[in-house]
Amino acid sequence: MDVEIVGQGVGGRNQELMLSAVAGLAGLEGAAMVSFGTDGVDGPTDATGAIADGFTLQKARELGLDPSSYLENNDSYHFFKELENLVLTGPSGTNIMDITALIVF
Repeated sequence: MDVEIVGQGVGGRNQELMLSAVAGLAGLEGAAMVSFGTDGVDGPTDATGAIADGFTLQKARELGLDPSSYLENNDSYHFFKELENLVLTGPSGTNIMDITALIVF
């Protein structure tokens, strides 16, 4: 996934993808999505990706977070940090690919 950087925020391609998915997942009970890099690094952050589910948008709004504003500023890292939804593994030493999964349960 290519990300056009127009804002001053922080994040990586996997975090940006997940922030883009938050609105689409809203209200879907029994659905969760994760995107992360197998190398443990996503952009200039300590996170390898992020996770969201059908309640992420609601939780964000309760905390006064506007996903659209964070997306416009390319600040996916701070959005997911506030929600405690970052995937933090540290560097793995293995750089195979990014993995994105939508889980329906």
